[in-house]
Amino acid sequence: MIENFAKLNTEQQNSNTLDIDRIPTEEMLIKINAEDRKVAEVVYQQIPAIAKLIDQAYACVENGGRILYVGAGTSGRLGILDASECPPTYGVSDQLVQGVIAGGTPAIFKAQEGAEDSKELAVEDLKERNLSSADMVIGLAASGRTPYVIGALEYANQIGAQTGSVCCVEHSELAKVAHYPVEVVTGAEVVTGSTRMKAGTAQKMVLNMISTCVMIKMGKVYHNLMVDVQPSNEKLIVRATRMIQQILEVDSQTASDLFEASGRSVKRAIVMHALHCDCDAAQEKIEQAKGVLANII
Repeated sequence: MIENFAKLNTEQQNSNTLDIDRIPTEEMLIKINAEDRKVAEVVYQQIPAIAKLIDQAYACVENGGRILYVGAGTSGRLGILDASECPPTYGVSDQLVQGVIAGGTPAIFKAQEGAEDSKELAVEDLKERNLSSADMVIGLAASGRTPYVIGALEYANQIGAQTGSVCCVEHSELAKVAHYPVEVVTGAEVVTGSTRMKAGTAQKMVLNMISTCVMIKMGKVYHNLMVDVQPSNEKLIVRATRMIQQILEVDSQTASDLFEASGRSVKRAIVMHALHCDCDAAQEKIEQAKGVLANII
């Protein structure tokens, strides 16, 4: 097992940082930044594979399914982060995109020893969420070998759900289980084995791509504006009003009045003004267009 572990890309020793414990802070930062700059290129190389995963994830959502990110440690926390940001940003249910982490909620804040080594625990966690064949499970594991994550994908495959994976090694065990594997091979870390660094950054970038592109396809974005944002604080209220002002080319007071009259919905406000209709009629138009604003105005 030790020999196999040592062969992982993420466990290699980085020859560029062998002296990092003996150099000034600024030089440390230069070395860290030099490694970080490699990540975007590695992600770029995987765009064809990421696109296939996204298209399948969107197909699942369109058919009433959900997206579940499953991971342990840093990977699990990144999945939870991405999932938790979808409702306020795009106005979707907190059930649509979910993060599942080995060890449950306590593991978000403190490592839960041994949780990631259990395939059975993953099955229990997915059963608790009533995983169905309509859903898509995306396994996240920098090493591509975490038993908890592999167990989750194996169970998802058994019940007919779609599966994807994001890992940071080539020819991973996880990729062998996933229908739509993505391998962003980030190589040796600045600090050997510290996959919260380049590997974590790569996974975060891919997760951003997955959720953002799915939401765009769902009509949650008009041009490049987040028109389904939930205005839950002052900053978001200002952003929502500015979007109305930009799209309709009206003054700020008109935009603010439309926002309030629409029940604080950017989409409804825009449709109300564009089609000269009331709030209820605007909502009906939006539903008929499946939320895609470009199909209405």
